[in-house]
Amino acid sequence: MNALSATNRNFRHAARLLRLDSKVETSLLIPYREIKVECTIPKDDGTLASFVGFRVQHDNARGPMKGGIRYHPEVEHGEVNALAQLMTWKTAVVNVPYGGAKGGIGCSPKDLSISELERLTRVFTQKIHDLIGVNTDIPAPDMGTNGQTMAWILDEYSKFHGYSPAIVTGKPLDLGGSLGREAATGRGVVYATEALLSEHGKSVEGLTFVIQGFGNVGSWVARLIHEKGGKVVAVSDVTGALKNPNGIDIPALLEHKEKSGSLSSFDGGESMDADELLAHECDVLVPCALGGVLNRENAGDVRAKFIIEAANHPTDPEADEILSKKGVIILPDIYANAGGVTVSYFEWVQNKQAFMWEEEKVNYELKKYMTKAFHSIKGMCRTHECNLRMGAFTLGVNRVARATILRGWEA
Repeated sequence: MNALSATNRNFRHAARLLRLDSKVETSLLIPYREIKVECTIPKDDGTLASFVGFRVQHDNARGPMKGGIRYHPEVEHGEVNALAQLMTWKTAVVNVPYGGAKGGIGCSPKDLSISELERLTRVFTQKIHDLIGVNTDIPAPDMGTNGQTMAWILDEYSKFHGYSPAIVTGKPLDLGGSLGREAATGRGVVYATEALLSEHGKSVEGLTFVIQGFGNVGSWVARLIHEKGGKVVAVSDVTGALKNPNGIDIPALLEHKEKSGSLSSFDGGESMDADELLAHECDVLVPCALGGVLNRENAGDVRAKFIIEAANHPTDPEADEILSKKGVIILPDIYANAGGVTVSYFEWVQNKQAFMWEEEKVNYELKKYMTKAFHSIKGMCRTHECNLRMGAFTLGVNRVARATILRGWEA
């Protein structure tokens, strides 16, 4: 099941539990605005290349719309739509005053030079600058984009609207980025994990963890769990998979990956088949990579007691049912990986105030937001007698529905 139909299914289930009016339900599903633009740029060799850019603005009942921009060959309308909708519920779950948006350009960043990427980003910004804004829609980095991409958007947007650092988040520090932003998603995952474990009378210390994906999020999760006394017994990424029953030395592995660019040939663990990683013996499994990795074929083999969804949509609905029957507790992506958007909100607040926070304050506020959100989700679970995924969806959908009705949606 693809991301859009899974998101719609979860939304409809939440709407039934909340007994939403059918007209409100329909209006919440329909995006506010969908933008499609052609971006034609001269390439370095003098030829012209054309790329299609999208921006889906889903909902602005609770505040400006917020969401990443991805550069990937498979960016297509349905996926962008699903991710925009997911951002609406995600921002509501952690109670930051945003709605959801998502965008992207169908391109392969590794096949473009830096100057071609800059031209493409600037043309895209020129086409959408009057439809985004500090109080309208605030982009951020996503797959295939980074702080440099945001710097180009900021510069191009500022040519039309004056210097506007709050137009994007995930910026370089020198242009008004926030301390703690780089680690935010991974740190949020760890705070969410701690909140869940303490509910079950456990803590990170002494538990075993398996981490799938060792990019920005996975490597920060591993580092922070290691610092808190947890034992990371297996990790994987596109370059390979490693295991060590006594726990991998994460700082040494990070250093090795920094130097060699891969996990393979690290002597602090033995290599293993990446496909076996999800079924590896552990207390907590943390998928940090792609969607749909847990499906009906492999869900029965999972031996973890807890799954923390650091990736977007890593568990198919069929896998969800199999795992629930086995008694595995799943902390849903809509909450678990919301640390990134929460610190993006802090960055936006700092830009609007023109006053930067210390990193300790960023991390303190992040922990406060993530912990509070977990208790709100548990409250919904008790009210509606549902699992954590539905607890999070009912919480998010209910907050957006209430804001929509208060603002007078029929007017």
